[in-house]
Amino acid sequence: MEKVGGYEIVRGLAEGRLGGVWLARSRGGRQLAVRVVRAEPAADPAFRERLRDEVAAIRAVGGLHTAPLVDADPDAAAPWLATAYVPGPTLAQLLYSEGPLDEPRLRALGVALAEALQEVHRCGLVHRDLKPGNVVMAADGPRVLDFSLARVLRDPRFGMPGFLAPEQAAGLDPGPAADVFALGAVLVAAAGGVVGGIRLDGAPQDGGQQGAHLAALPEPLRPVVAACLEQDPERRPGTDQLLDWLSPLTSAPAPAPAPAPAPAPAPGPAAPPAPGAPPPPTVPGAPPAPTAPPVLPAPPGPPAPPAYPHTGAPTPAMPAPAMPTPVMPAPVMPAPPAYPPAPPLLPPPSLSPSPYAPGAAIPPMGAGAAPEFLAMDRRNAVVLDGEGMSLGSDGSTVTFPWPAIDVAWCERAPGRGHVLAVALALHDGTVHSCEVTTRDPAELAAWIGQFDATLEYWSPAE
Repeated sequence: MEKVGGYEIVRGLAEGRLGGVWLARSRGGRQLAVRVVRAEPAADPAFRERLRDEVAAIRAVGGLHTAPLVDADPDAAAPWLATAYVPGPTLAQLLYSEGPLDEPRLRALGVALAEALQEVHRCGLVHRDLKPGNVVMAADGPRVLDFSLARVLRDPRFGMPGFLAPEQAAGLDPGPAADVFALGAVLVAAAGGVVGGIRLDGAPQDGGQQGAHLAALPEPLRPVVAACLEQDPERRPGTDQLLDWLSPLTSAPAPAPAPAPAPAPAPGPAAPPAPGAPPPPTVPGAPPAPTAPPVLPAPPGPPAPPAYPHTGAPTPAMPAPAMPTPVMPAPVMPAPPAYPPAPPLLPPPSLSPSPYAPGAAIPPMGAGAAPEFLAMDRRNAVVLDGEGMSLGSDGSTVTFPWPAIDVAWCERAPGRGHVLAVALALHDGTVHSCEVTTRDPAELAAWIGQFDATLEYWSPAE
């Protein structure tokens, strides 16, 4: 069985723009996710230099909500990176199978994402591609994957439409505020809202609406997410402020209680007159004033300690009585919201006999993994991945989940140069289309072949 960097390949996990991701096993039996870079970018010396810088920075990222980098070799013939494998469904898969999250789980998700981004930003990195497909809902809480790998491609617009901050979609180099925007969009999607024209739970959506819909969020979370989705990055909150707003353990300090009024003095017998003072006047007809009770001598105290003869040494002190120290009970912290057991992943479409059977040769990197398709020019783009088909035109993108698509196809646009024409028909009878242009006829032919192969993998079985 083939190995990468000494790690034994088990099976393919996914396919992306950088290359294939494989489930691998260390010599001690630990599971890893190994990403092997494609030959095309690996042949670029500038790409390798950026990859070395990113690997050095990613090694410093820790925290409870990421998949840490375990090993990497950016100088190998086929560069690769190995991270800890996190089992569980992605947030996109969980939303499709179980529906939107309620407020406690939305808060827990927001806190986990904010803590993950805080650690990424502390190391001088920006995730750039935070989306439901990059969040794994592990048994011990959400984990963020694939942070900062988009930067090595030198494409600031790399990412899923609808989750890109405005400055990132405009081609500017994104900063930490772009990740905060994506966090807000992820919370909208997790609440069942529409982001980039898609509802990830597969429910019907209002036609023609774009952007993030705050109405799907619980009322207390709307101002928080609205701040994340500010168009101006300077007006978005930082991760510290988000943790203050979202954490269920954070509350405003209670007002100090008002001081209690001093008790009134209890009535008692009149004090005896001072020696030599004249007696109080007697009012005719008035009852005699009560006389003060006699003052009793104080009861005898304990006997005085025996006198010690003068020896030049100090008088020994009496030991203080031992007072028990009160033990304060430990504060009871509320348990974090429990995540349900991870639902089983849907099996892939029936394929030919597995190429990963014991003793079989492993196919070239990238084969057998979940494919993705991307064709784009300066104005339009077409994307096929596990979440559906996305059609982008002049900066506006609409994504259609696979269950909503009845049929999809592509063809070479006749008589118009090297143009890829893509169309899809939904179950509601509507038809949507997009065209992407290239100057290279070989690239157009490759697009058509890749589109058909990706569509065959992801489209539901008849």
